[in-house]
Formats: sequence, structure tokens, C-alpha cells
Amino acid sequence: MIKRLLYLTFLVSLWIGGIALKTVVVGAVVTLFVVYIIVPLLFHYSPSLQRHIVFLNFLNVPKVDYNLPENEGLPGTRNFYLQTEKNVSVGVWHILPESLAHSAPEKGSPDYEDWFIKSLSDHHPVILYLHGNTSSRATAHRIELYNVLRKMDYHVVAFDYRGYADSSRVQPNEPGVVHDAKVVYRFIRERCGSSPLFVWGHSLGTGVSTHAVRDLCLEGDSPTALVLESPFNNIKDEIKFHPLSSIFRKMPKFDWLFLKPLASSGIDFRSEEHITHVAAPVLILHAEDDLVVPFTLGKKLYETAQRVRPQTAPPVKFIDFAAKFGYAHKFICRAPELPDILRDFFSKAVEMN
Repeated sequence: MIKRLLYLTFLVSLWIGGIALKTVVVGAVVTLFVVYIIVPLLFHYSPSLQRHIVFLNFLNVPKVDYNLPENEGLPGTRNFYLQTEKNVSVGVWHILPESLAHSAPEKGSPDYEDWFIKSLSDHHPVILYLHGNTSSRATAHRIELYNVLRKMDYHVVAFDYRGYADSSRVQPNEPGVVHDAKVVYRFIRERCGSSPLFVWGHSLGTGVSTHAVRDLCLEGDSPTALVLESPFNNIKDEIKFHPLSSIFRKMPKFDWLFLKPLASSGIDFRSEEHITHVAAPVLILHAEDDLVVPFTLGKKLYETAQRVRPQTAPPVKFIDFAAKFGYAHKFICRAPELPDILRDFFSKAVEMN
């Protein structure tokens, strides 16, 4: 009702401002036709548009030289590329723990690459970070989290899925990005020895990580634990309850127009089903004032996990952050208690492993 009143007020103000009434009416009709007819039909019948809207990989940070992570505030970081399948490679950063950050050999020296690889098996925990949609591994709020984790003396391995940043310019879909995640995971697993290996997903990355870890667990290659920051229960609910969907949500054919075509376009992300098969402890972090992925969706995922996971499955823990702190969707990393939460959860996960 409020939106309609605002729109009506805007049209009246145009008319009062001297624009001909006919022009105002025609403009209003054309706008409504485009917004409520053309846009929904374009979305429904265009798998490419659906993928662009969900992954938002065309939105990028200002120019970044990924070979110089130190310019982004990350000294002691190696940039490299992994081929995940034919004609597809992904850009990766290996960020050293704080205690090792200034011990690495100089870039370009003969032992540079081998030194970084060997460091993965030095018994410091390793975190594989899977980011959400938009931008790249060099986004400011992601770097903020890396620095929190490296100060805890953890290795962080962050990469960009296909279609993002300096990775191969291939349009992403769920099978593709999940495959990329599993290839990077196996690369680490083969080199980290007995070091604990944790998987961390944020936002859309929670859908990727839950799916990837589910597959890995079914293959008998479970990580030490899984962290889900600002997760949704499934992509359909995330799209339905995203703030940008509010203008369409009450349309009679909303589900048919916006939700039904997703699976056939390679966009499914059924985390509430995948988490059933995650044979590792799970930590869910969610801020009450998250508007991008509503808090209720993270809570739904937790409640579903509690209900459907086998009684013998490792525990799922849910930590909420009050709205008064203003962490919203991206800044749980600023919570002063986060390092203690992680240390406690990780240490218990290692004991269970």
C-alpha cells in the first residue's frame, strides 16, 4: 500500500510540475508493463539472465592485480591458478598464518612455490573460503575476514569460481562452481597432511559449500568442519524473500515466473537437503539485521538440520548476532567474540575427527 501511494505521489508531482497528464499516464503504463510483464517473462525464459542475476559475477571491484595481494593488505600471500576442468581455471590466494606471514621466501625465488605448499602441512588449521555472489576474493569485507582468521594463526585459501575475477570467463552454474570448490578442496587435502581442514561458506557460498561438502562426505572425504555464514535454506526461498523481489512477490504467477525455471538452468542450491549428508560438525553464523539473506532462512536451515540429520551425525550449532551491533550481511567478522567462538568450535571438531 505504501509503495503504491509513493508511486501515485510521484506521478502527481510530475503532473503538478508541468508535465502533460497524458505523458504522465503513458509513462506510468509503460513502466508498469515493463516491470510487471516484460521483466518477469525475460527472467522466466532466459537461463542466462537467471544465472547473471543469481551469481552477479559481472559486478566486480575496481581493477585489482591479483598477482600482488600485498597491495590489498595481504602480505605473505601467494597467487596461483588451478585448472578445474578442460578450459577452466580458477584464481587462488593462499594466505599464510600471521606467525608465518613474514617467513616466506621472496616471490620469484626457486623455492617460493614449494615453500608455500609445504607450509600447508605444518599443523596450523587450514580454512577453504567460498565467497558469495558479486565481486571477487579481493573484496574489502572478505579481506577483513581473512585478516581475522590469519591473526588466529590459520592458513586461508580463497578462490574465485569460474566466471569471477581472473578465473576463466565461463558463465557459472551450480554444478560448475561446486566442481571448482571440490577441485580446490582436493588440492589442499592432498597437501595439508594432518592439518585440520575447515570449509567456510558465506551467503551464496553457503549453498556452494554445503553441496560440495555433501558430495565429499558421500565420497568418504569429509572436512574437519563446515562453517556457514549468513546461509539460506534453499535458493528459491532466498529469491522469494530477497528485498528486491518484494515488488513481484504478490504476483499471481510469481513462483512460475521466478522460481520454477531455476533448477533447469543449473541453479538449485538445496542446502536443507544437502546438510543431511554432511558428516562433519556445522557452525551457522547469522546476524538478525541481515537484509540480503533474511535471518529466518538461516534459522530454517538450522531447524531442518536438527530435524533431518541422523542422531549419530556430528552436531550443528547456531550462533546469532543481535541487530543492535549492525553486522548485517557482511560484517560478522567484526564481532569481538568471533575468534573465541571459532576456537571453541574448531577445537571440539578436531577432537571429534
